[in-house]
Amino acid sequence: MSLTQNIMTALKDAMKAKDQTALTALRAVKSAILLAQTESGAKVELSEDQELKILQKQVKQRKDSAAIYLEQGREDLAAPELAEAEVIAQFLPEALSDEDIEKEVVATIEQVGAEGMKDMGKVMGIVNQKLAGRADGKTISNIVKNKLS
Repeated sequence: MSLTQNIMTALKDAMKAKDQTALTALRAVKSAILLAQTESGAKVELSEDQELKILQKQVKQRKDSAAIYLEQGREDLAAPELAEAEVIAQFLPEALSDEDIEKEVVATIEQVGAEGMKDMGKVMGIVNQKLAGRADGKTISNIVKNKLS
């Protein structure tokens, strides 16, 4: 079953259970997927990678919003954002640990023969492709910077 179908099934379950948090989060994801499908004018099926990127973006938006709310002392607004992020995150593949990401980065650096910060773009491109959906781009970037400097 595709990711979109899983989300639709979860949306129906949330409606039956009257789970407003899950309902809000899943409707936002459904909306983002529909927008991406119709961007080019004709309804196009999205690849799994594109769907994962949309989900990651949705989770990141909610976590960023929650961080801003917490910074301003608004726990009442941060809690729903974090709850929605958790609902969406259950559709993402298992995230890799920093050690696993570091191993992949080191292997890619050796494979490409990267020698400094000038090769960061090459390494980032390859690692981002390999770890799509399983690692945050910011984490990968920090590890690559540490290894190349």
